[in-house]
Amino acid sequence: MAGHFHEDLGAWISLSGQPASKPRAALFLDRDGVIIEDPGYLCHSSEMALISGAAEFIAAANRRGIPVIAVTNQAGIGRGYYGWQEFTTMQEALDCELAKAGAALDAILACPFHPKGVSPWGHPDHPARKPRPGMLLAAERLLTLDLKRSWIIGDRFTDLLAGHAAGLRGGMHVLTGNGRNERARISEWHPQNFDLRLGTSIDDADGLLLMLS
Repeated sequence: MAGHFHEDLGAWISLSGQPASKPRAALFLDRDGVIIEDPGYLCHSSEMALISGAAEFIAAANRRGIPVIAVTNQAGIGRGYYGWQEFTTMQEALDCELAKAGAALDAILACPFHPKGVSPWGHPDHPARKPRPGMLLAAERLLTLDLKRSWIIGDRFTDLLAGHAAGLRGGMHVLTGNGRNERARISEWHPQNFDLRLGTSIDDADGLLLMLS
């Protein structure tokens, strides 16, 4: 799934899905910590490991015609630890692993900007970087999505805050990745007009597919 960096949007974007004739509910997933294990600044495809149940869940969404979009902050690029070549190699490896289970992402959006980023990626609060909603809003335009009926699954508070800021129907927090470190403050969060759910992993999100279908 080839992609490139869009300067106007502040994100690297790769699309395999197509815009629809009318807006559809979608499922947004954080990548590191929800779809794949997150050891920190992952940039070697040999170290990539799918989280149990992730590929099967994405395949189930594919069968129901639900657009699945990965939205990922890439601080490793922002800080200069690795570049887009390493990122795209990793993404190609992920696409191959998902395909083995009959699964595919409709899009992936990656934001490299970071408050402590090296040039040109330094930015105090870039609109595309979660918890800001820029990547979700870009996906809405590119794929004709109905954000008010869409959901996000994440292991970090910033994932859920991005979903809330984008006007999503709700979000699920999982304990994989950095989830255990984030659960306490998420449990104390009581957002308005946003359905917050708690799960152990993406395996617990099957109920969302019924609502999104």
